[in-house]
Amino acid sequence: MRELTQTEAIDLVGRFEAEQEIPERMRADVRMLGSLLGQVLRESGSTGLYDDVERLRIATIQAYTDETPEAFARAASIADSFTVSRADEVARAFTAYFHLVNLAEEHQRVRILRERDGRPDREHATDSVAAAFMSLAAEVGDDTALERLQALRFHPVFTAHPTEARRRAVSSSIRRLATLLEEHDASLRNGADQRRAERRMLEEVDTLWRTAPLRPEKPSPTDEVRAVMAVFDETLYTAVPHVYRRVDDALQGPAAGGRAPIVRPFVRVGSWVGGDRDGNPFVTASVTRKAAKIASEHVLLGLERTTSRIGRTLTLDGTTTPPSDALLTLWQRLSAADEDAAADVAKRSPDEPHRRILLLVARKLRATREGDADLAYRDPEYFIADLRVVQDSLVQAGAPRQAYGHLQQLLWQVETYGFHLTELEVRQHSAVHAKVLAELDAGGARSAQTEEVLDVFRSVGFLQERYGPRAAGRYIVSFTQSADDLANVHRLARFAAGADGVVPVLDVIPLFETFADLQAAPRILAEIVEHPEFAARLEATGRRLEVMLGYSDSSKDVGPVAANLALYEAQAAIAAWARESGIELTLFHGRGGALGRGGGPANSAILAQPPHSVDGRFKLTEQGEVIFARYGDPAIAMRHIDQVAAAILLASAPSNEERNRAAAERYAPVAATMDEASRARFFSLVKAPGFAPWFARVTPMEEIGLLALGSRPARRGLSVESLEDLRAIPWVFAWTQARINLAGWFGLGSALEAVGDEPVLRRAYDDWPLFRTLIDNVAMSLAKADDRIARHYLELGDRDDLAALVRDEMALTRSWVIRVTGGDELLANKPVLQRAVKMRSPYVDALSLLQLRALRALRDTPEGAPVDPEQQRLLLLSVSGVAAGLQNTG
Repeated sequence: MRELTQTEAIDLVGRFEAEQEIPERMRADVRMLGSLLGQVLRESGSTGLYDDVERLRIATIQAYTDETPEAFARAASIADSFTVSRADEVARAFTAYFHLVNLAEEHQRVRILRERDGRPDREHATDSVAAAFMSLAAEVGDDTALERLQALRFHPVFTAHPTEARRRAVSSSIRRLATLLEEHDASLRNGADQRRAERRMLEEVDTLWRTAPLRPEKPSPTDEVRAVMAVFDETLYTAVPHVYRRVDDALQGPAAGGRAPIVRPFVRVGSWVGGDRDGNPFVTASVTRKAAKIASEHVLLGLERTTSRIGRTLTLDGTTTPPSDALLTLWQRLSAADEDAAADVAKRSPDEPHRRILLLVARKLRATREGDADLAYRDPEYFIADLRVVQDSLVQAGAPRQAYGHLQQLLWQVETYGFHLTELEVRQHSAVHAKVLAELDAGGARSAQTEEVLDVFRSVGFLQERYGPRAAGRYIVSFTQSADDLANVHRLARFAAGADGVVPVLDVIPLFETFADLQAAPRILAEIVEHPEFAARLEATGRRLEVMLGYSDSSKDVGPVAANLALYEAQAAIAAWARESGIELTLFHGRGGALGRGGGPANSAILAQPPHSVDGRFKLTEQGEVIFARYGDPAIAMRHIDQVAAAILLASAPSNEERNRAAAERYAPVAATMDEASRARFFSLVKAPGFAPWFARVTPMEEIGLLALGSRPARRGLSVESLEDLRAIPWVFAWTQARINLAGWFGLGSALEAVGDEPVLRRAYDDWPLFRTLIDNVAMSLAKADDRIARHYLELGDRDDLAALVRDEMALTRSWVIRVTGGDELLANKPVLQRAVKMRSPYVDALSLLQLRALRALRDTPEGAPVDPEQQRLLLLSVSGVAAGLQNTG
């Protein structure tokens, strides 16, 4: 097949871009950023690099649009023709391009949100807390709706699971480019120096190109903590109170800000970073203490600066705004504790009583941060009490706008974050507990592992004493398979405390992960609540209980379809047991970023939950690339929190609960058929003799473990002779890189074929939220897959039977999903998402072709021969690029 002329190439690219119907301003951003990258490549000093990148780009676009074997073969031959060093440069160029496209897409989202001032569009009319409240009130009445709003709880938990393929240095460069892109927009609006803005962006794109895309070594757990802190500093600290304010403004109208808010802080942030030691030997008790210290330093510094800033602006004269008696008493107490500072503040603010209080309070926060016990706050409740005195005094003095303005947002911040910022959670495997207890019961010398496990409990006690009881105390038991697995945690805590020590306050949380464990969950819970220490803690908390459900291992255990159905049934059974037992249940969803690990749009998943399984409370894990995608930009973070909180509120609406209940009952026979057929199909693949080594050969699974993504090891053992040895993240990540995405869809085609009734399945798609969510997630997963490229990965193995099984199921699933959703192609009913996927696909194809040539070379290396480091680096570069292009990893 001949190469296109320059005119033909320009026409091809123009037609391809026009077909995607990209919004004009976003199209202009993509073109500008792409042009800047092109200039950087031409100036890079690597002769012919820009031309080679363009050759491959045009060829993959032609192969994507023509869909002919000849066009695809030509693109593959170009990728194969490069030297390894040139392929390395080309892979870096495409990766940089994806970072810029992702930035342009994010910028477009932010632009639209700002134009709407954060309000949802007409298509998503109930997709905000304020709108959801009005909808709920129409069903249950204003008073009940207000009670539910004020009891609302959204609890994201950040984890350090290794799924963020970007280096922090790259992320920082992209954030600087985001700021420059906003300045460029302003220059277009205001007629400022547009050329200056573009020159600065060119400089930053050049920095991005010159920044090494791969981490030189794995981050330590402390590095991971600091990475999460960047999200807090840049967005969450201010974004969360702004969400509260926006909701209160919408519900109270013109009166908002002039009277007490009706919104109570409903976000709590948890963290496993520095606390999750399941399978990660680098997370020690010392690391857990350091993680808590770092988080506390960040939030205390934020609170100190905010308090000081508000204090400096609160220049209300004592005559116009007289202090209350309580405020004068507070001044006497604060000045007695900090005499020199009080004298200085009184001199600078002689008749500004509210200002003087906040300036001294800021000093107390500084003392708390620096560990000055004489002046420090004991815990955040004392700080909140002081702020309430100031607020009440302002209200009494006739200054409600000062009371409920910035001061209220400060109160919301400390009520949300305390002095600890994130509620640090510990996780450990049940088998580790059993092993340590067996050693302790036997007596004799204690091993290093035993001392480390016991030291974790001492660390939890220290953190509760130092930062308050909310700072730590949740203890998750991985692979909970019996009530004894949970009781063991309390036994270990007593061993750690010794005869005279204090046992920390613990909320022990079971994590049910496998299919069998999910089915046994209600029985195990019924047993453990009778345990004395468990029962005592239940009574102390008002019979509150958290239960965690693992999406990743259950999907790897029985396949994505059966796992989704099993998770729904488990939630329904646990929720029913909790209601019968008078327990306030919070289900903790261990969702990953990718679809094969329970990922996908959170709000639609929430609305598809069983009746009474949400009840105004939703907790889930957020990890890797998902953290930065959802919380990296303030406008997007506020919109995400608003959307999820709205779904939590609406999930318990009578109409939504009845819809889910009726659909589950009506389509129970369909679910049973799908469960049996999908599981049989999944087992025919993963239980086939030799499957695990074949999987490791046809995907870059082994090589992914070489990426310095996170401190946690990629697998539990040294071999991949069985899937049990492999963690869920590389299982999903590897299939994603091979453009197969098998973990997100395999078995669904056979399940739908077994049902066989297309009209019934279409009705189920309309009426059954769980089914609709499953189908929509699979549609997105398949849209990001590519059967032509997948075929080449599968050919790397020597098992034609397994390769044919995968290809046949992919084709069957695609066919059924299109028929169920309507239209003539995947995502036809979601045009915006479809455009986003199509826009990226040919560029991802280019990186996949480069990855294939590297993987093929590595697989052809004779046994015992040294691995070619250049080919290995090329493969790792392409892995990073494909992750950026597909916008998800594991």
